[in-house]
Order: sequence, then C-alpha cells, then structure tokens
Amino acid sequence: MDDTNGNPNEETSGENEVVEESADAGEEEQRTEEHRAETPNDPSPAESKMVSWYEDREPSAVQESHGVEESDASQGVVEEQVITWTNSPEESLVYAATAMIEEISETMSNASEFVEEEILQENKETEEQSVDYEEEGYVTREDLEVPITPISPVEEIKQDELQRPEGSEQEGEPSTKHESPVTEEIAKETQEEREERNIPSTVSSEVSLIYSATPRTVFDETKSCEGPDPLVFLLQSLSWAFGLNSRLAVHNLHDEDQRIIAYTCAHTVVIHDFFNSAQRFLQGHCSCISCLCVSEDRRWLATADQGPDSLIIIWDSFSGIPVHTIFDSHPEGGVITMAMSQNAKYLATIGAGEIQRVCIWNWTLATEKPVCSVELSSGFGQQNYLIFNPRDHTQLISNSKTQVIFYLWKQTSLEYIAPPLTYQTFNKTLGFFSQSIFAVSPSKALTGTSVGKLVVWETICPSAVPTGCFRKPHNKKALKLMHLQKDDITVLTMTDRYFVTGDIKGHIKLFDDQLQLVLWYSSFKLGPICSISFSKNSPLRPSGQTKYPTDSTLQNQQCAISNFLVSTFDGTVLHVSTDGTKLEKLMKQPHEDIHAIACHPRQTLLALGSYNGILKLWDYKEKLHIKSRSFPKWSSIQCLCYDAAGFLLGVGFIDGNVCILDSLTLKDEQEQSFSYSRSAVTHIGFSHDSQYLATADEGFTVTVFKAINKNGRKCWDYFGRYCTHYKPIQSIIFGVHMDTDEPRLLSLGMDRILVEYDLSKSTKDNLQILSSDRIEQSAIPLCLAWYPPIMKEHFIIMANNQYKVKLYNSITKMCRKTLLGPTYGSPLKKIEILTYTSKEDRSKGYLAYITDDKVGLQILPIDGNPHKSSARICHPDGVSNLVTSYDGSYVFTAGGSDCTVLMWEVNLNALEAVASLGGEDLIPFYGMLDGGRDGELFKELEDYFYYAQLRNKGIGTMEARQMSTYIPLKEVPFIMRALGFYPTEQELEDMLNEVRFSEYVNTGKQITDINLGDFIKLYINHQPAFGISMSEIHQAFKILGFSNENNENVIDRGDLLEMLQSRGEHMTEEELAECLSTLLGANPEGGSLELGSYDSIGASAFLEKEIPKEITADIFVTEILDLPIPVSKADTTEEQMAKPVSRVISVKKS
Repeated sequence: MDDTNGNPNEETSGENEVVEESADAGEEEQRTEEHRAETPNDPSPAESKMVSWYEDREPSAVQESHGVEESDASQGVVEEQVITWTNSPEESLVYAATAMIEEISETMSNASEFVEEEILQENKETEEQSVDYEEEGYVTREDLEVPITPISPVEEIKQDELQRPEGSEQEGEPSTKHESPVTEEIAKETQEEREERNIPSTVSSEVSLIYSATPRTVFDETKSCEGPDPLVFLLQSLSWAFGLNSRLAVHNLHDEDQRIIAYTCAHTVVIHDFFNSAQRFLQGHCSCISCLCVSEDRRWLATADQGPDSLIIIWDSFSGIPVHTIFDSHPEGGVITMAMSQNAKYLATIGAGEIQRVCIWNWTLATEKPVCSVELSSGFGQQNYLIFNPRDHTQLISNSKTQVIFYLWKQTSLEYIAPPLTYQTFNKTLGFFSQSIFAVSPSKALTGTSVGKLVVWETICPSAVPTGCFRKPHNKKALKLMHLQKDDITVLTMTDRYFVTGDIKGHIKLFDDQLQLVLWYSSFKLGPICSISFSKNSPLRPSGQTKYPTDSTLQNQQCAISNFLVSTFDGTVLHVSTDGTKLEKLMKQPHEDIHAIACHPRQTLLALGSYNGILKLWDYKEKLHIKSRSFPKWSSIQCLCYDAAGFLLGVGFIDGNVCILDSLTLKDEQEQSFSYSRSAVTHIGFSHDSQYLATADEGFTVTVFKAINKNGRKCWDYFGRYCTHYKPIQSIIFGVHMDTDEPRLLSLGMDRILVEYDLSKSTKDNLQILSSDRIEQSAIPLCLAWYPPIMKEHFIIMANNQYKVKLYNSITKMCRKTLLGPTYGSPLKKIEILTYTSKEDRSKGYLAYITDDKVGLQILPIDGNPHKSSARICHPDGVSNLVTSYDGSYVFTAGGSDCTVLMWEVNLNALEAVASLGGEDLIPFYGMLDGGRDGELFKELEDYFYYAQLRNKGIGTMEARQMSTYIPLKEVPFIMRALGFYPTEQELEDMLNEVRFSEYVNTGKQITDINLGDFIKLYINHQPAFGISMSEIHQAFKILGFSNENNENVIDRGDLLEMLQSRGEHMTEEELAECLSTLLGANPEGGSLELGSYDSIGASAFLEKEIPKEITADIFVTEILDLPIPVSKADTTEEQMAKPVSRVISVKKS
C-alpha cells in the first residue's frame, strides 16, 4: 500500500513545524466579506475555549486494506412494515406531516356533518394543549386554509427555549434540543378516541394515504400515486427505466431486510426495490432533475430542476405523493444544488443563474416565498454544493471550485461570509474544492479538494472582544491544510463519529475526529466515486458473532459502521454490508450517450448500446439483464437493428464500422467488421428476407451488404454504396415489391429527395438507382415509414418540420394526402407503426412517434383530428430514438445525453376513450377554426362558399340558379386565398389531387366537386400549423439582403422584384404587377373577378413610386402587405398577421 495514501500528513513549512497556520489565525480579525439581507440580532452564545486537534499526534499504525466478497443481489420477499410511534424526532415528523394530510383530506371529503364536527372538536382539544411546534422540528404544512395542529408533547417546554430556533445552541454548550415525546401510546389513544366517536376507519386509511403509508406502500399499485395527471398516465405509463443520472447522488432508503434506493433518470425519480425487482416513479418535473436530497429519516425527498419552468417538489417516499410544490423558486436558471435540514423542516437551495441566489424555505407551510434569501457575488464562482449543519440548522456551508461560503440565518435574515483562501495562504497547492461538511466540533468545518487535501476551517475568536459581544459561528477562516492522500477527493461526508472520503480511484476511507485513518476500502475496483449513502439503521455492536473489518489502531478492534451505498460517475451502484464486508453490485449502467436501441421481432428482448462501447441485452418483461459485450472504448455504438427472423443484430459505430452479431450470444457472425465508411453510421436496417443489410452514414452515403453462400455457410459481403444525397440522410427503410416479393430500399434526406434503389439490377460495386423524387418544396422531411395496410391503396408516410404528415403512393410517389400532424411543441422526429391491429375494425391502426422531448401515440388513419393523438414528456433534454415491442404493448425511448432508456406501457383503450371525448365527424374541426362554428371565420367561410357557387353559375345572369351543397374544385384556390391562406402552385396541385383521387381506388372515378365539410378539413390540414413569425421574415431579409448605413437589413427594390420572378415558383411580370398593385390599393375593387381581365398599363411607374428603393422587413410587412406588427415581433405568427384583407381577394391566379 502506498504510504502517501495512509496516515494524513499536515502541510508543513519546516522541519520543526507540524502544521502551517495562517499568520493571523486567532490573533487578528480575518478579512472577510459580509452581506446581509437584513440586520439580525446577533446571537449571544457563551464563548468557549477553542478545541485543539492534537496537532503533534503521531501517525497511526500500519493500515490494512480489507478484502471484500462479491455477491449478487439476492431475490427475497420483503414483509410490509408497520410504523410504530416512538420518541424518535424523525418519526414525530412523519406523524405531524401525515396528520396534516389527513386533516386536509377529511375537509375535502364528503363525510357526514357529524364526522366533520368531531374532527373540528378534536382539533380544538389538541390546539389547547399545543406549543410552538415549529421550534420543535415537527414537519407540518398549512394548505387550503386548514390549520394543522400537531400532537402536543407530554413534557413541558420552557418558554425561553422556544424563543430561539432549534439547533442554535450557544457555542460551547451542549445541545438542549427537546426530543418530541410522541409515543406509541399517544397514537394508540388517538385511535381509541376515533373508535369511541364512531369515526369510520376509512377516514384515516383511505383518505389519508400518507398517514397510513409504510415503506412498501409506494410499491402498492392500488395505493401509490405516480403523477399529477392520471388520464395522461393511462395513455403511456412509464413501466421501467434503464439507466440513471450518474452525476447525481444515489440514496439508500431502506436496508437490511430490504434493498430500496432512490436515484434520478432524466426528469424522474426512481425508487427501486432490488429484492422484488420493482420500480416506482416520482414524476412531476418538465425538465431534467438537477438535484435530489433526502431527509435524515429517508421519509421525505426533495427534487429540483433547471428548466424554464423550474420546480421544487417535496415527496413522501413512503407513498410517492408530492406533498408540496414550489414554483418559480429561481426563475433566473433553476436550482443547481439543495439540502434539507436535520429535522426535515427546512430546505436550502442555490440558483443556477449568473447571479446566484441562496434561499431558505419552510416547505411545511403553504407558501411559495422563501423564509430568507441573499444574492452572491459572481466572483465566488458557481456554488454547486450545499449542506446544513446537522446540529444547528441556522448554519450552512456551500462551495464552488474556488470559494467556500459560510451562512447564518435567523427569522427573515440571511448573511454570509466568504473567507479568502489562495495559494499564498499556506504556500501550497489547493486544487479545486469538491465538498464540505461541518465537523463534530461546533466551531470547525472541513472542505475536500481535488489534490487530496482537506481544508480545516475554524471560527474566528478576535483577541479583543467587547463585553457582552460574542463571536459569530459562521465567521470562519482556514486554519490548516491537511494532506490526506494523492488522489482527488470527490466525496466528503460523515457517519456516526467518522469522517468519510471517496476519491477518484474508487477508494473509501474513514477517519476519526482527529483525522487519523481508521479504515480503508481499496479493493472494490470502482471508478470515481459520486456519492456514499449510509443506512439509517445503526450497526450492531461488535461481538464474537460480528465480522466487521478491523480498524488500523494498535488495538485492532472491529470498526462497526452502518451498511452503505456507493455510486460512481461511471454508472456503478454498489451495496456494502459492513458485517462481513459483502458486496452487491446493484447496477452497472452506461454513463455516456445512449442512441442505439432495438427490439427483438419475436421475443421480449431489448438491445441497447452506448457511446462507451457497451452493448447490453435485456429481457424487458422479466427485467433481467441477459448478456453484455464491451467493444473498444473508441467504438461508440450509434445504431442497432434486428433482422426479421431475430437471429442477427446489426451494429453501426461512430467510426464507420459495421458489425453483424448473433442476436443472443452477441458474438460476431463475421471474422472482421466492415469498414467502408469514414464517418459515423447513423441508420441501419435489414431486408424482410434477411438477404440485405443497408446503412446510411454522415457522409450522405447509403451502403448495402448482401448475404452470400460461401462453402456451404451463410456469410455477408460488401455489395455496393452510393452517395445519393447532398444533405444528411433522415431515414432508410426496406419494403417489399407487391408483385415479386423482392426487397425494396428507399432513403430520404434533408435535401427533400426520396431515392429508391434497384437491388435486382445492381451488381457488386454497382448500386443502381430506380427513381429519385423531390417530395417537398420548402419543408424539410424528418422521418419515413411504411403505412400499415389499413387501406386499399399502399402508402409511404412522411413527417416534415412544418408539423405536416403526408401520404405518398408507394409506386408513383404522388402526394395523396397532406394532414395536420401532432403539434406538441416540435415536429415529429421518428415514427414507428405499432404491430397491433384492431380485430373489430381492420381499417384502424396505431402509430408511435417522438418529438424533440416527447413520446406520443396517434390513431390511424390520420385525418387531422387533434384528439386522436396524445403525447407526454419523456426526455426533456432531447429524445434521440424510438422503437416498439414486437406485439405493440411497449414503446421504448432513448434519451441520448441523459444516458437513459425508458419503457412505456401502451394503453390503446384509453387513447380511444380520449379521442371519443373530442367528438365525431366535423366537431373536432369546428373547434380548430377561430371562434368555432359560431365564430366569424366560419360565417365568412359559408359566405365565400356560397359566393363560389354563384361564380360557377354565372354572376351576371338573371335566370334562376339550381344551388347545391357542393362547389367545383376549381373554386378551391380562390376560397383559400380569400381566407388568408396563399398556397403555392405545387401545394394547390397536391390539394386538388387529394380530393380528385380520394375515391379512385374504390370507384375508378375522379371527384370533381367538394362540399363544405370536406373543404373545412382540407383547409385545416393544409394551412400552416403556426404560420410565419416576424423573426423568420427578418432572418430572410438578413440572408437575401444587405446591411445599409443604418445597420438595417434591406433588400433593393429591383432585387426583390427579380427574385419574385426568378426564384421559387416563378411569377410572370403581369402577375407580379397585378399582385403588388392590388396590395398597394391600385385596385380598390379587390383585383380582378375573372381571369385575364387585369390591365397592367402604368403599373411599372406606380410600383416605382409606391415601393421605396430599399425595403426593410418592417416596410415589407406593414406598407406592402398592410399587416400590423405587434409589440413582440418575435412572437408574431402568420395566424396573427395574415388576417383577410378585403382588397386581397383572388390576387394570385392558379
């Protein structure tokens, strides 16, 4: 063992010096910065003598490294436990808080008047006996104007003790904290009183779940609460979470006969029972959780995030119920770190903004305002660690990498001192600060550093103290710099009487109160340690029956400490049973990005690969890890795919390599991997007959491999590759030729090109292209899939970045339908067809999709009805991949950077029920019109529809007209433009073809007219989902124009007219003149009523006079288009801007 990692050596500056002290330590008043929100009354504790830490003590005896025995987490049955009330303050917290929830629930329930009177009488009797329970550490909460009265203590508390906060004892005095005497007899007496008053037992057992909750309640699906919106959870409920956030601490909730831990996955807290292979989820955040802390008794959990709508949520870990939510706690950037006081009553948070704010919250009260707060200077660095003094909750300590800050708060005042500490203080390297704790001594604190040293802080005792004045406990300075080891200290905590450190090499060390090494765990073979969480249960006393590791003292005695949980930054979670030093590796999860996931086509198997080169195979039904394989560290896995039979697994890597593996053993089918690309493989897929494998890479190239028979054995060989796109490839899919059953291969790129390859005519090194079609004008296609056979015509379904879903004929590539897709914040990134098909209705199917941060379901066929779709947040920092199980029961999403894969259970019945609530036929579409069916837009639409009928019959005739409910298709473009929607010529063609061939497959005839209902659907589905924002117009002028002397982005008038005639869909000079003349008011009648009746004579001079030489975006919108610009230009959409203007009717001819 390296001696430098043994006994700690204090930094010295000479042979005769044992430690280095700051020159003015304890002699002169320290130079500090002190900031106060308000000027508090300084406490006046009795001054005590400064405790010496035996600076000249000899190093301890030779240390021993204790071996360990590894054992897998065993499967067992955990009996449900019943809480018994004792004198423990932790359990009194539970009782007081649960009583609060019971009172609220009883008030809101439909209990009888007799029961309500009895409850009020009980509260009144209890209130008469109550004391100032806030100072006693009870966790209570006021909500819904219902006062919560705790169980009164049996013993009398002196009034002077109630005047100061709990834990604010005078320095040098022993703690006089009063222990809450809530006993089992009191709880029993309360129950007996309920029985005497004939209060139903359901009042406490059903209405108040927190009151009756046990550690097993959260795993009882009939009682636990996993989220705020049960209806949404019915649609897609989170079933299992693979992975964890290895950057946050993992907490040991229950030990010994149970193995229950809490950790975070993306925006969810996972409570994991390893003995029973069960997970429960605490969901309520819309952004990834940035910090998690637990109370000393493990009953209460607090979570926070750094999203735009940052939340702080306090949870009951027994029931999974959120008991308090704080909104907008730190609107400038969310919460970066938090801590809970020893009595679980107070919560401290630090914001993540540039100017950090420290807040103290009493979460037991129904308020969203902090008790006190203070802002920190940006020069202190970003404070990312925070902890309460466990013996005095009025003191806190936080640190960044370069600055440690001490806090003192009382009532509504919070002040802090940031003592300076630099290289010159001790003339030694400090490194970066990691974590800090308060020592057992009331005047000392410790901070670990990245160079294996420990900073000892001491409360300053000025040499001249005026009579009646006392030193401030948070006024500290660096007293010593202790050298503990060479390796970085990543974790610093305490258990019982020991200081505990974890370092970058995975070693765990225990030190006594004199910082002498007592115990050293060095053979766990772990990565850098992220957290150490000790069991709340005290260890057994050492005896002949116990096998605790022996300490490193001369007596060589057993060192009895509680069991603990270790988590590392590389995703390992290890449980250590100290009696016998037994290890259980609970989890080994990827700690780098996960983008590659694939579901077996016939079994309940899930394969997932990460950027650290680890490929794992899971049985997602039994929640069992089956097999793993590690590739070299530089071989980051990017994509996975099973073949149709489920025998093979294709793997694509970032370095361009492609491997084909056995799907169960994960062994190579080929002796060597394929290396035909120098860029990352982004997509991979097998043909339906497992004869072809195709990949797409970041070099915009599609590569095909083919199975061949070699010496009687099937093997794979390179077939050909083609660079068919000039922008990133979004999808590659295999299909089947309907006539020959031969495979088809298609690729879709951001260049808007859909390419089909001719595999039958291709030869080795000569991949042929069958067709190449441009399928979009301006929108960018994002994903592609084969539409299920629920209709007679065969389609390819595509989603673009304008929230549209389009169906293309699989043979002709003609756009057959354009439909409004789900609009949940961002466009669809990937779609997967669920294999489930309704047995009752063969014309119905289902589709799963992902957006930037959500996963959703869609009922097929898609028709634009928004009620047929649902979505929920799955990975707030971005979802990168989606797959579905072979039977359509589960959907899996990969979070990429959050290193998590989530498994969602699908409930199609709930989806159908929600869709039916939205109405049938045209009712959902009426609701999508501005004002609904009774609004002005619908009335205007009816008028336009009737006017189109008159136009068709002839406006000038005096003869009687035979009117109907239909209009000719040729009138559709005019009505669309009259409503303020100006489609392009291509969009018009797609729109008319959609109606014209809607019945062609069934009847063989084309449709020539349309009724009002179908027109409304056509208008809803084809109009822009959100329109064009003013910021997009400014961006267009920035790209197409130039900057003038006023630093404005402008376009020259001649250039604008030239671009309108030459770019995009070309306009003739007469069409352009007619359009601009009408917009500028030269045609007060609103343009021409009949085709070809516009006279363009004099238009050129008119336009030159009316349009300025240099056109800005604002001039273009306000003076040419005559549209208003709201105050917030960036939020202006086409829906707000493009209101129908009377003179802009039929401006553009089809």
